[in-house]
Amino acid sequence: MSSLSRNARVAGALYVLFSIFGALRLIYIPSKLIVHGNAAATANNIAAHEMLFRLGTISYLIGAAGWIFVTLVLYRLFREVDQNLAALMVILGSLVSVPIFFFNAVNDVAALLLARGELLSVFDAAQRDALVMLFLRLHNYGDAANEIFWGLWLIPLGLLVYRSRFLPRILGIWLILGCIGYLGLSFTAFLFPQYEKKAFTYSQPFTICEVAFMLWLIVMGAKEKKIGAEA
Repeated sequence: MSSLSRNARVAGALYVLFSIFGALRLIYIPSKLIVHGNAAATANNIAAHEMLFRLGTISYLIGAAGWIFVTLVLYRLFREVDQNLAALMVILGSLVSVPIFFFNAVNDVAALLLARGELLSVFDAAQRDALVMLFLRLHNYGDAANEIFWGLWLIPLGLLVYRSRFLPRILGIWLILGCIGYLGLSFTAFLFPQYEKKAFTYSQPFTICEVAFMLWLIVMGAKEKKIGAEA
């Protein structure tokens, strides 16, 4: 196995690993604990499954911290293609978006403390439950704001893949189009929140590009002969 292909597979493995950590809080926890439109049930679920909720927050932070390493490995993979684009990919993919993850985790902590009744004891249960839902909604809006950068970083990444010649050009085009999906999700959340579910459905053909990319890196690696041909 060439060093290029090995680096590609390492990047793909890290991409999958830390995406799974993030998905626990972004997908699994909401499906199990958050009851939309029912603040009391949501607060009770969080209090009754406190450890699961805490694990979701921890996985969210681990996924965010790990994303720094994902972008650095990708930088090492693509720096000879275009160092400026590779640097821009790191800036948009981790230096800007990762701090938002860490700040956003504070909303989960506040929601948990309120669900446990540790904050604002002067408020009645219904008021605290409403505040739990408020902080969870703030968390969602934090993710929606971050989706702008989840999309923008795909542009330099897609261009690097397209120009590299050691990965399929179609993957590069698909990654660039993935930016449209994430931007659509972010703008819909802020402008037309009532259509978020529809926007999520319509964005899937675009955002699924990352799954295809990470799987290609793991399974196929990179073809070093393409570099020689370009030279």
